Amino acid sequence: MKLLETIQVGKNTLKNRMAMAPMTRSRASMDGIVSESTVLYYTQRASAGLIISEAINISKQALGSPLTPGIYTAEQIAAWKKVTQAVHEKGGVIYAQLWHTGRVGHSLVKNGEQPVSASAIAIEGQQHFTMEGMKNYETPRALSTEEVKNIVQEYKQAAINAMEAGFDGVELHAAFGYLPNQFLAESVNQRTDEYGGNHENRNRFVVEIMQEIVDAIGEDKAAIRISPTSTYNGIVHQNPIEQFTLLISELNKLSLAYIHIMNIPFPADKFPQYPANAVETFGKLTPHTVIANCGYTKETAEGELEKGIAKLISFGTLFLANPDLPKRFELNAELNQPDRATMYGGKDEGYVDYPFLS
Repeated sequence: MKLLETIQVGKNTLKNRMAMAPMTRSRASMDGIVSESTVLYYTQRASAGLIISEAINISKQALGSPLTPGIYTAEQIAAWKKVTQAVHEKGGVIYAQLWHTGRVGHSLVKNGEQPVSASAIAIEGQQHFTMEGMKNYETPRALSTEEVKNIVQEYKQAAINAMEAGFDGVELHAAFGYLPNQFLAESVNQRTDEYGGNHENRNRFVVEIMQEIVDAIGEDKAAIRISPTSTYNGIVHQNPIEQFTLLISELNKLSLAYIHIMNIPFPADKFPQYPANAVETFGKLTPHTVIANCGYTKETAEGELEKGIAKLISFGTLFLANPDLPKRFELNAELNQPDRATMYGGKDEGYVDYPFLS
């Protein structure tokens, strides 16, 4: 089974080609500090070839959802050290996913602070979870050019902090409608400065972040997650093939550990400009290791690896509900089913109490 073969990714030899996808679980404290339960949660899943952490806020401003962790204070870094040390003791490899939510947040979550974005355009047709319930999205404040450059440096510092916390590398969350994705998309980015107006300028924020991270933490430790065909959080690309081909050509100039591509289905009648298969379309454009993500089963994952473009497959809810997922695949064992009611927030139920194979 290809899924259970070893592979070299960045500086690490992985025990299999199964990655645990980043999944927000909202179990941190109000100060963004992860708990001992989080240590257990990740160590339970250390049989994954690669663990990609839940999205981690790079700054106070980056926060968008309640009870999500950060990596910008000494206390947050110290708490993550316990996680990485425990994962390493179990023979695991773990990357930190770096997160700035941009307009995907609410002032009720941000101590009254207005969300920010590439332009002052609100998300429509969706609501955001706050501690006071679901709320309509607010119109964000457009970032100044100087503020954009400052956020690039905050990503760099967050990467440095992640390495101090013992992570093996970092993944930039440039997917699913969060701040880097907001800069990439014409539906959000209507800037007229160097970060907007054409594909090269809309890509600039992401490219600058990746360059700074590589310069800060070294070669083969930085990675990126993209979702060229996702329309979630109000994201629309007018010409994703042209834009992401250009973006990947820029990323190919950097020494990256991998590119993580979300292969999200979309309503083809509404978006005829979108490629039917993001992994096949964009994965073949890079010499970097490709991780494929989105709804894979054991069978479809094996089939994806057989094609030869993706070298690893990341699994989200399957790893959430099955901490010993590689062993279950190996033995063709029955899978636990995820409890969707306990995915976000709460205590240990639905977090660290999923059963292992006896």
